[in-house]
Amino acid sequence: MLNFVNKNKLLTYVKFYFYYIIYYRDREFMIFNETKTHEITVDVVIMTMKYDALHVLLVKRTTEPFKDKWAIPGGYVRLSENLDQAALRILKERTNIDNVYLEQLYTFGDPLRHPNARVITCAYFALVRAEDFNIVTTPELGWHKISDLPPLAFDHKDIIEYSLKRTRERLELCPVAYQLLNEKFTLTEMQKAYELIMGKKLDKRNFRKKALATQGLIELDEFTKSSSKRPARLYTFKDIKLNSKRAHFISKKKEKK
Repeated sequence: MLNFVNKNKLLTYVKFYFYYIIYYRDREFMIFNETKTHEITVDVVIMTMKYDALHVLLVKRTTEPFKDKWAIPGGYVRLSENLDQAALRILKERTNIDNVYLEQLYTFGDPLRHPNARVITCAYFALVRAEDFNIVTTPELGWHKISDLPPLAFDHKDIIEYSLKRTRERLELCPVAYQLLNEKFTLTEMQKAYELIMGKKLDKRNFRKKALATQGLIELDEFTKSSSKRPARLYTFKDIKLNSKRAHFISKKKEKK
């Protein structure tokens, strides 16, 4: 009788052990693997005004997935750095752009955005004057018209479109288009920058009325010099507040503090 009871206990233990192996350990393994594949990256959208069109800076991928496809400059976040530091480092490594104000834009976390792993990316964004940066166009790096983008890697088309959407929204909060202009500019040049961002033509009279009422816009006692055209008055911006309630800006100078 004792042997029979012991055998039953042993059988129960064996069943429990195999149940643990099949269910709990496999479940722990799956959870471990899921956690292991949650990678964090940053992608940086850089836009500028060139040849009367809005352009975005793209790099060509040299590895799979999406080898030879164009993409937003980006990369993985190191264990020793925060997101802001990673964005500035990656931008410098990929494009040689340094000391630019970046806005932390949005976090993109669709489970299927990367074909091989679970990758969450934090996107950053900036409007810049192309002439302020010594960017040498190569087969692997260059400016591309937003209205005529090549096939892009991952969900980078969505990220660019979201960047443009947010920029249009922020035009109501502050004149962000000034970041595309020279230090001194005409109202015609300012209107062109707004039209490129908005993606539509604006009425000249209405725009000038609103522009002249813009906080921070300073009228200069200077004019353009041209032998073929009537001189136009120059303007500049002063004491523009970059930050809004929804914007988080960083720069290399801030990171050094």
